[in-house]
Amino acid sequence: MIRILDIIFAVICLIITSPLLFFVFFLSWLDTSSPLFIQKRVGINRKAFFLVKFRSMQLNTKSVGTHLVDKSRITNFGKFLRKTKLDELPQLWNVLKGDMSFVGPRPCLFSQKKLIKERNQRKVFEQMPGITGLAQLKGIDMSSPNLLAKTDQKMLDDLSPFKYFFYILATFFMILGIRIFD
Repeated sequence: MIRILDIIFAVICLIITSPLLFFVFFLSWLDTSSPLFIQKRVGINRKAFFLVKFRSMQLNTKSVGTHLVDKSRITNFGKFLRKTKLDELPQLWNVLKGDMSFVGPRPCLFSQKKLIKERNQRKVFEQMPGITGLAQLKGIDMSSPNLLAKTDQKMLDDLSPFKYFFYILATFFMILGIRIFD
């Protein structure tokens, strides 16, 4: 059921946001001359896939978790993209392809061994990674691998179509500056 919702919403969102996607692509190209950021991530059943985002950092920035990146590497336009979450829009393609869902644990890097171990113990990799989820809404990032994996497991254990819509709506409110979770 959730996969069907993912496909329907991805198609609708891609159609609705296509002018915005092209505009941001153009501005990102002016910013870095390389508008898309493509990175290998851990997907369902620990299989690799390539996550696509709008580039928010300077070229040749070290490939590490966001919490470990030197913040001075983020471009001015990249700061805007991150604040508005527009850098995430190309992930609609990942959702349409079946690499990701709208709701699920954020996909980690293969170098994040502690997080992979924690998620593996909790069977988090049996589900598709997502653009948003409970951990993002609570502000838990990959710097706390144990807490993140526990939160991911809790979300996946309780995930229903209602909660799927709730997490998407809560994310939209969070982008607008209205926090539902603390």
